[in-house]
Amino acid sequence: MEKSIMLKIFVVSDATGGTAERMTKSALAQFENAPVELIRRSHIKTPDKVHAVIHEASKENALILHTLVSNELRRFMVSESRLHNVDSLDMMGPILDRLATHLKLRPQEKPGLFQQLGEARTREIEAVAFAFHHDDGQNSSDLERAEVVLVGISRTMKTPTMLYLAYRGWFAANVPLVPGIAPPKALLSMPADRVFCLVADPDRLQHMRRARAEEESIPLEPYISLDQIRSELAYAEQLCRKHLWQRIDVTGKSVEEVAREIIFALSEEDEKNAEVY
Repeated sequence: MEKSIMLKIFVVSDATGGTAERMTKSALAQFENAPVELIRRSHIKTPDKVHAVIHEASKENALILHTLVSNELRRFMVSESRLHNVDSLDMMGPILDRLATHLKLRPQEKPGLFQQLGEARTREIEAVAFAFHHDDGQNSSDLERAEVVLVGISRTMKTPTMLYLAYRGWFAANVPLVPGIAPPKALLSMPADRVFCLVADPDRLQHMRRARAEEESIPLEPYISLDQIRSELAYAEQLCRKHLWQRIDVTGKSVEEVAREIIFALSEEDEKNAEVY
């Protein structure tokens, strides 16, 4: 009986190569006990790297299966494969071309975009779950996991702003500041640039508290008292100054505006840290 010759298949991608390898293994499942060796070559993003893979495959008399999303690299792969007598198969190009025709759109040609989108969606789901478990001071023992913590007195838009951030992939939490109740130790251990103290005009807060009290049958006094509101704001401002938290006045602002202000501040801080390192 004739001995089967081992076929080497170079699985080539301009991202991780996971998609190309899964597609190849799915096809190989139809060939029982096929004598095949898969060799993955990831992050092939330049003509030089394509040339190197083709040269390597030529010496091994191997087959190349690739999922390059760049039209330029796919063309280069075709011409170089023919030049070096290497059999290569484009697993991505025909799909992209057909979709482009029917959708009347041009593909972005961004390597690893599907994986990035999947990871972003997974992170968003985890962030929202985190937010619901860390709303209104809940589970403060693991607050250090939060990327941003919102603090403030009642009706300063802490929860809606937190959820807005969470739905955009930020691990956010919020902690109410109540006179006479010490803030959680985990909060005081957070880096100051990750904590945002939300404040608002007392008259505006009184209006919002009255609406909440009437809706939820909360006793009006002292909840809507201006003196009480000013006292709570003073307490929050004192903590803000003491712990160097960033202060944001939310009066007259939408949730989107407050969240953008926070994201901008966080991005600026990240840029500063990157420059240091």
